[in-house]
Amino acid sequence: MAETIKLDISDGIGLITLNRPDAMNAFTTVMGEEIRAAFDATDADASVKAVVVTGAGRAFCAGADLSLGAETFNAVASAHADGALVDTDPQWRDFGGLLNLRIFDSEKPVVAAINGAAVGIGATMILPMDARIALKGAKFAYPFTKRGIAWDGCASWFLPRIVGVETALDWGLSGRTFLAEEALEKGLVSELCDTPAAVLERALERAHALTSNAAPVSVAMNRRLLWRMLGASHPMEAHRLESRAILHRGMSGDAMEGVTSFLEKRAPAFPGAVPADLPPGWPFDNDPDY
Repeated sequence: MAETIKLDISDGIGLITLNRPDAMNAFTTVMGEEIRAAFDATDADASVKAVVVTGAGRAFCAGADLSLGAETFNAVASAHADGALVDTDPQWRDFGGLLNLRIFDSEKPVVAAINGAAVGIGATMILPMDARIALKGAKFAYPFTKRGIAWDGCASWFLPRIVGVETALDWGLSGRTFLAEEALEKGLVSELCDTPAAVLERALERAHALTSNAAPVSVAMNRRLLWRMLGASHPMEAHRLESRAILHRGMSGDAMEGVTSFLEKRAPAFPGAVPADLPPGWPFDNDPDY
């Protein structure tokens, strides 16, 4: 049973709630492991079409749990490691990065319902999500330089792709706090709501809008293609993968149903499910042309 989060599945949506309200949902390694496990569960459940992530209480996530004091970010001391430090050893991989790579690899769209403060890992874990709805006046910060550390959560890759390099440098170098209104202006979030309840309601609506009339397999493939192509060096990479993707999709029952339902002027009933009906080898990670 999860200690730090809740996972509820209803009406095709997996709702992940960070559930340490007394600590403003401060992030721990256990929380990171439990969120990753929740995404494993939502990916494996064909009834889940999209995922919404929110926080319990008055914060989304106030950042790393600092209860260990000055040694909070000293992974080597925490592990009681002996001998020479080999910083390329996978055991030292950033927990926030492991979490965000898992969100990045979700087979279902992910919507952030930012019901309050989002700081540090709380502000980086929203970056690989596909839509972000925030509470008016909510505080955001990437305070890593103020804590004497560096980016976490692959933020140096995600953030400039979402808001541009200049804004990412402003927020990331200064570590300053900014409000949801600035996040909206700069494109970090797409909508603001007046109350936490409205944030969650709108996020659920957005999740349904992304998936309600779409083939789940096509949604999964298009999501992955768009995110992966942000790092492509040439459109030929997209052409190669899209060619393989549309080849497999064109042979599917989903493609037949998509055309037939359009011609018959009715809502589609797509037969394909995720992950069972993703094409062989997807996402083609071992392709030398990937």
